[in-house]
Amino acid sequence: MNESTVRVTALIVTYNHARYVAAAIDSALMQEADFGVEILISEDFSTDGTREIVERYVSNHPERLSAIYSGGNVRSNEVVARGLRVARGRYVSILDGDDLWTSRTKLKDQAAHLDAHPELSAIFYNAVVADGDEVTSTRWTRADQNPIVTQRDIWEGNPFATCAGMMRTACVRNVPSWYADFFPITDWPLYVLCAKTADLAFVDEVAGVYRLHPGGLVSALPNRPKLDAIEGFYRRMAQVMDTQGANSARGGCSRYFYEWSMRYLVEGDLPSARSCFLRSLRGGGIGRDVPKRDIARLGLHLLKSSVLQR
Repeated sequence: MNESTVRVTALIVTYNHARYVAAAIDSALMQEADFGVEILISEDFSTDGTREIVERYVSNHPERLSAIYSGGNVRSNEVVARGLRVARGRYVSILDGDDLWTSRTKLKDQAAHLDAHPELSAIFYNAVVADGDEVTSTRWTRADQNPIVTQRDIWEGNPFATCAGMMRTACVRNVPSWYADFFPITDWPLYVLCAKTADLAFVDEVAGVYRLHPGGLVSALPNRPKLDAIEGFYRRMAQVMDTQGANSARGGCSRYFYEWSMRYLVEGDLPSARSCFLRSLRGGGIGRDVPKRDIARLGLHLLKSSVLQR
């Protein structure tokens, strides 16, 4: 494929996805577009037969598929970054090897949206959740998600499934060196980088399947480890960003865990509510991004609820 004809790069990132990776690749091959789409697979030294499946697909579709193979298990976001560095498309969509696209026009439609809206850095659709092999009707992104996501919004949490998005490659091609160490959180830092350039958009249309299974890295983790991973994300972002970015990370951390503490309190899950309350305090945004009166009121509610529960 001539480089000048490539408009979109579909970047499939995979490790030990032998059970699912063929479906992921097929969903990229089925894309209908009136422009060039390169399908680039970044494979991280799988041990379950994934590499052999990828090699077979590349051999059968050499004009459409290419692959980058790790010499050993990298287990870092370098597996994503190396694909972004060589992506030839103006736009890039990332697809984990255990997910898939269900819309045949997903890449075409999202590219058209970004063409029509140069003020946007990325566009996201929705995805339905699969519990292992069982595809459910549950959507990953809530229907009341704002159609425009600002830089402040994306610091408050990542509402999007990896398979649902498309980004301007220029926003993420040269990701900073710190990005590699944020594994297994792969996509959220990229959205932060996009939002530094321009807003992101959301359209509530299902375009893919986002799979939760025991082999998953973050989304399928039990509650406590997942909260630890997210708090660690905020803490590391505050360390690597410039002053403005560090303040945004601290504020986002306090707001994120404040909102979750409130939600857990309403649900009656006091241990999780208390845990998120403490994480909000540690975040560093109390008084600036979360009013002190709000955090004090929440603390009082938690105290009263704890006393009543005894």
